[in-house]
Amino acid sequence: MNQRGTHRSETSREVAFLRDPRSYPKFTERVDVVETHKSWVFLTNQYAYKLKKPIRYHSVDFRSLSTRCANCETEVRLNRRLAHDVYLGVEHLTIGEGNDFVIGGAGTLVDCLVKMKRLPADRMLSSLIENDCVEDSEIRKVARKLARFYRDAAAAIHDFDSYERHLNAEIARNQPALTLSGRGLEDYPVLNLLDLQRRFLREHKDQFRSRVEGGKIVEGHGDLRPEHICVLPEPVMFDCLEFNVQLRNVDPIDELAFLSLECERLGDPSIGPILFEVYEDVTGDDAPDELISFYSVYRACIWARLAILRTRELEPAGWHKWVVRAGAYLDIAEQHQAALVAR
Repeated sequence: MNQRGTHRSETSREVAFLRDPRSYPKFTERVDVVETHKSWVFLTNQYAYKLKKPIRYHSVDFRSLSTRCANCETEVRLNRRLAHDVYLGVEHLTIGEGNDFVIGGAGTLVDCLVKMKRLPADRMLSSLIENDCVEDSEIRKVARKLARFYRDAAAAIHDFDSYERHLNAEIARNQPALTLSGRGLEDYPVLNLLDLQRRFLREHKDQFRSRVEGGKIVEGHGDLRPEHICVLPEPVMFDCLEFNVQLRNVDPIDELAFLSLECERLGDPSIGPILFEVYEDVTGDDAPDELISFYSVYRACIWARLAILRTRELEPAGWHKWVVRAGAYLDIAEQHQAALVAR
């Protein structure tokens, strides 16, 4: 199969083709489209097709066809760990002699698509929280699947120094973003929050070292948010962070703290304690409460930073949503900071 690169005009043609219900091998009444920074997702009656954008964005460079296709393969492989039956494979988008696109055709390869089963939107954990429909028994199923995943995962990092440098580097990246003028965050004790994290790392170095050298750092999901968890009889966790292994290498306590604070931000603080209770029961890892508090503050500040960085891509009229979200994360960080300081 021949290959060719993707230019902006051709990408527009691909998107237009994939928006058309007639383009798909299996009948679909309509195609719903979700656009993110790095991709488009085309939702048919039964399936979801993800097309990577040919862009360079921070640490991601998808400008070449080979890189996009390789990333699609990686995404399928990694997501099958926690959503095996959802990720069906990689489909080729080709173009034939008539200059027409075909999904899975034998012509010239122009792009790759991740093909997934379409999941019910009303069963996403984020939707269940927002509609006050969360059942403890279902959260326990989610927690057990995650705990078994972490328990059975091989250690990803044994070098404490590199892990410590990574944590400190992330903390340092927060300061320029969270102190940007004109974003309305001046009343938050940002510098105190960052100093607290650095001090905790210094004063509890042996605790972190023990976890790293004890094999607790594993290759996790990397983006474990409620909207990436579908609460079915067999829960699935999908859309993992596939493009950066360093960001996937996490302490399970860190990843669960992030999921917990996201549930808290959406309005359900009861989920976090269940996650950690089940995690301890399944793995035997009784993580200290102060470590959970640290990671909660750490993650909340990172996501406040990412929210504020979105404002740099927008006109001031579009800042409000992201400033409010950054403030919500910092509110949560302050709450967990109080618990951390009190210990």
